[in-house]
Amino acid sequence: MPRELPRDGAAFYGTQETEGPRWTFGEPYLFRHMGSHAAKKFYVCPGCNQNIPPGVAHIVAWPKETGRGADDRRHWHRHCWDRR
Repeated sequence: MPRELPRDGAAFYGTQETEGPRWTFGEPYLFRHMGSHAAKKFYVCPGCNQNIPPGVAHIVAWPKETGRGADDRRHWHRHCWDRR
């Protein structure tokens, strides 16, 4: 019998858990590294409000408990995520 995968994205290889950005007051977040080959479009980093262009490796992060899927994922520059 196939096992159902978690809807929060935690089944993706390399997904890690950590404390979220300051404004979440310690809410746990899940995140993973997105390689440059997988970055196919522009994103806006919530850490600096600047574009992340296609082809740039970055971080994808979302709230562990309250995340409802793709709508809650945010794409961060790696250095902005480290400073969060």
